[in-house]
Amino acid sequence: MPKIADIQETPNPNAVKFILKEPVSAGTSHQFPDAEAAKDDPMVKALFDLGEVVSVFYMDKMITVEKTDDAEWDEILPLMAVPIREAEAVKSLNGNGSAASAVGGAISAAANSDDPVIREIDALLDERIRPYLASDGGWLEIMGLNEKTLQIRYQGACGSCPSSLTGTLMAIENMIKEEIDPDIEVVAI
Repeated sequence: MPKIADIQETPNPNAVKFILKEPVSAGTSHQFPDAEAAKDDPMVKALFDLGEVVSVFYMDKMITVEKTDDAEWDEILPLMAVPIREAEAVKSLNGNGSAASAVGGAISAAANSDDPVIREIDALLDERIRPYLASDGGWLEIMGLNEKTLQIRYQGACGSCPSSLTGTLMAIENMIKEEIDPDIEVVAI
C-alpha cells in the first residue's frame, strides 16, 4: 500500500499531484479520462466513485487527479487519499524497490515506431519536455506522425490545462522545427 509523501498543486487549478513513497506502476503511464475507462482499475474506480473526479493519470510514484469545477479541495482531498493509500504498490522493473525512470516510460506510438524521425522527436521530448510536464503532474505521448503533422496527447494535469494547449504546444513545435525538421507541425489531439 503506497504512502503519500506529498500533495502538490499543479498549474491546472482543478488538478493535484500525489507523490507516493512506493510506485503504482513500473515505468508506464495510465490515463483514465472517465469512470468507464477506470472500471478495471480498483484504485482509479474508487477515485471516480467519489463523484467529483474528472480524470486520473498515474505513472510510477505519481498520481494526478482532476476534479470538477464545483468541488472544493478541502473537502475532496481527504477522500481521495483513502483509495490511493489502499492501492497496491508494484515492484519496479529494475528490481531495487524504486520505480524505473518516469522519463520515457509511456507506451506510445514512438515506442513501437521504426521511424527515425519519431524516435528522434521522442528522445528530444524525453530530455527537454517530459520532465517538466511530470513535475507539474502531467505527461505527453506521441500518437503519430502523418506526413509533417505530429500528433501528441497530453495526459494528467496537462490534459485540460490551458497553458498546455497554447504555450507548451507552441514551445514543443518551435523546438522540433528548430532541432529536427522546420516543416513539422504539432497538434494536440
